[in-house]
This record gives sequence, C-alpha cells and structure tokens, in this order.
Amino acid sequence: MAEHSGKDILSSDVEIKGSIKFQKELLIDGKVEGEINSDGVLTIGENADIRGEIKTKSITVFGKVQGNITVAERCELKTKCTLQGDLKAARLVIEEGATFIGKSEVTSGASPAKSVTGRPEIVRHDEPVKAAFGART
Repeated sequence: MAEHSGKDILSSDVEIKGSIKFQKELLIDGKVEGEINSDGVLTIGENADIRGEIKTKSITVFGKVQGNITVAERCELKTKCTLQGDLKAARLVIEEGATFIGKSEVTSGASPAKSVTGRPEIVRHDEPVKAAFGART
C-alpha cells in the first residue's frame, strides 16, 4: 500500500456492522453500527450515521451519533451535528446549532470517579468573550 498522511477514511458509501479499532486518525463519513474503540483521533463526517458506543482519545462530530461517547481528552460537537447519548470528556466544545440530547460529564482527565474539577469550554461566536465566563455587564 502507498504511504499517506496517516488519516484513514471510511467514505460516505461505506456501511459497517461490527467493531472498529484504529491507532492514529480516522474519518468516518459512512454508516457504522457497533462499537468504536481507539487511543487515536476520530472525526465523524457530516454524512456519517453512527449507532453504537464510542471510546476514543479525541473526537470531532459533524454528523449523527446515537450512542454514548467517552473521550479521554477533547470532544467537539460541530454546528449541524446530532448526538443522542451521554457524553464524558475532559474538554467539551459545543458549537451553536449542534443538537445534543443526553447527559454530559466533564472529567478532570485523571480519574472519572473524581469530582468534576474541569470547566466546560464555552464557544459563542455572537457574544463577547467576557460573557462566556459569566462577567456580564
């Protein structure tokens, strides 16, 4: 196989039933029914429809996910995405226009059993940065 940039892609015409495991980076733009496990970086494309549990180091969601997501580091829910399920991450970014139905837990990154010490990252494009930290005037 030829060498490439290191990001593997499952295109929009791919449908998978079963478990997916990968090492570095994966972009899924098709349909997946089953578990996704990795220590890498996962991107859910805007055409993607994922039904199942996701456990990974970092995730960016542009498409649809039905299932729980557990992330060791950062989770980004982009403008037109839909997440139906619970979410656990050390850092969480939810853009305006994202649909999220479920519970979220922002962990300290050390141990999920500890009390929540991390603060969610708030991104609002239409308000001044001060407003995101509660310093409204």
